[in-house]
Amino acid sequence: MSIGNILLALLVFSFIVIFHEFGHFIVAKYNKVAVIEFSLGMGPRLISLAKSEAGRKILFFKSNAYFEEHKEYAANTIYSWKILPFGGSCMMLGEEEENENENSFSQKSVYARMAIIFAGPFFNFILAFLLALILIGTVGYNPASIVTMEENSPLIAAGVQEGDIVKEINGEKIVVSGELGFYMAIHPLDGSPVEMTFDRNGEEYSKTITPVLVQREDGTQAYRLAFGYGTRQKVGVWKTIGYAAYEVKYWMSTVIKSLGQMVTGHVSRKDVSGPVGIVKIVGESVDNSMEAGKETGKGVQNVILTLINLSIMLTANLGVMNLIPIPALDGGRLIFLIAEWIRKKPLPQKFESYTNAAGFMLLMALMVFIMVNDVMNLF
Repeated sequence: MSIGNILLALLVFSFIVIFHEFGHFIVAKYNKVAVIEFSLGMGPRLISLAKSEAGRKILFFKSNAYFEEHKEYAANTIYSWKILPFGGSCMMLGEEEENENENSFSQKSVYARMAIIFAGPFFNFILAFLLALILIGTVGYNPASIVTMEENSPLIAAGVQEGDIVKEINGEKIVVSGELGFYMAIHPLDGSPVEMTFDRNGEEYSKTITPVLVQREDGTQAYRLAFGYGTRQKVGVWKTIGYAAYEVKYWMSTVIKSLGQMVTGHVSRKDVSGPVGIVKIVGESVDNSMEAGKETGKGVQNVILTLINLSIMLTANLGVMNLIPIPALDGGRLIFLIAEWIRKKPLPQKFESYTNAAGFMLLMALMVFIMVNDVMNLF
């Protein structure tokens, strides 16, 4: 994997994380909450931009102790870039403890605090929608249109033609080709007949299709429908907006369904990817896009569109994952605030602090596991 591809992947990560944290930041500022630090990454600071009474300064490798000693920076937000290129933060006054300052997070109404916490994941969904608008507006949306059928494909015998669009499979609605691919991934063919609905020039028809048993290159056998699908189609402005919104909904539902597959044990350790695995995927996608665009001279355009497509998936993923009700995540904090709203008073501070600390330790352990898993999958 080239250094350039790694840098591109880190740039994509950074952009998505910054947009998430900007959601917290902008809503906190709107509610007049003092933001102590807005940072990209984790760990020790590499570079900080801080404003003192004497003006703005660029500071290198400054610790918390430095800013505690230099009170002239205390009234303003510190903007930092940290050494580990994962995650980020928007640290607010009174976020982790009670603070009597009127501009502290803890002194704001429960509704204001809920809005601030929810803003991060919500901005991820906004970003996914904006990127989907660019992608679909440029190259169109991606219906499950039949592109090719092999000689032994049972679809040929059923009267299906190239250009027909899959609209439903075994009762599952299909709007974009990714839904068909995801359905096939979690419902492997076992030889049982498959109920499929197709669209041909605006008219729908249904067929019962029995998969065929074929020999793979490695000598094993598998049931297949033996067809290729998916080609982009340009649409008008209003449909572009509609399909962009659907693209976000598709990725959100895919993440939720994938989590369900993990819980039920249908997804193995090898199917889970973290930062290292995603960098590998981004790198391979960039290389494939550049190679595919060589003949047409659109290599750079292909790479940009590929990165936009991956960013839609990643930002929607981050938004959903952050809403999981686990302490230390935005979803866990929202649960505490909902409990406060129901009880008409906050939960005990010690309980919330200890629970968040335990959740953070669990997340760190999970991150280590996923990174080790990524490295093992590389080999």
